[in-house]
Amino acid sequence: MPAVVRALAVLDLLARERQALSMARVASQLALPKSSVHGLCNTLLSSGYLRRASDGAMQIGPAVMALAEAFVASTSVAGEFDRLWQEGHAPEETLILSVLNGSEVIYVAVRHGSRPLGLAFHVGMRLPAHLSATGKSLLAHLPEARLRALLPADPLPRLTAQGASTAAELRAELAACRTQGYSVDDEGIREGVVALAAPIFDATGQAVAAVGVCLNKAVLGAGQMDRQKQVVQEAARTLSRRLGARPAEA
Repeated sequence: MPAVVRALAVLDLLARERQALSMARVASQLALPKSSVHGLCNTLLSSGYLRRASDGAMQIGPAVMALAEAFVASTSVAGEFDRLWQEGHAPEETLILSVLNGSEVIYVAVRHGSRPLGLAFHVGMRLPAHLSATGKSLLAHLPEARLRALLPADPLPRLTAQGASTAAELRAELAACRTQGYSVDDEGIREGVVALAAPIFDATGQAVAAVGVCLNKAVLGAGQMDRQKQVVQEAARTLSRRLGARPAEA
């Protein structure tokens, strides 16, 4: 099996570098004998997992796409969300998984917590993306052109007296979300309810879903916001890893 481990190390190195490397440089960076790397690269070349650049250096080949496509086809963010809670304890608070659909988010999975909230959450529920915590987590990572196309004209519609009323206010919230890694809905969807959410990334680096937690402000204890922020961020990181995201994204 050492040859398999070394071959995977070669592929992983080239995937991280995102550029062609000579066999000598591959051998140097992996601290492997040049003769061993030569044999490994030739085998990977013949199977299509590597290809030669114009200068003869090694780069990732097209055969890896079949593996990537098979991984994506067999991975469902909703399925991974359900498995996450089957493998551990039920969450203290209700957690939801949302995806973006136009200017709205749709709940695709819900895990009810042990603490009653007094709100009904169900799969298929839709909310304005610019008001909900999960929606803002997803909007924050959209390309500018798509974000601009999705935002309604000012003043932005609101469900309560809270929430951004202009695109400029919303963009400030989205910038904060990108910086801190989570978003907040402070009574923008419902009075008395605050929500926290974090984005979930796939293998391409796109934010494909968001996980959020909803909290009753009237019974929030000391430190609970920070604790639940950690819960959603850790859940998002775990789900991102399971979808193939790179560590910096996960």
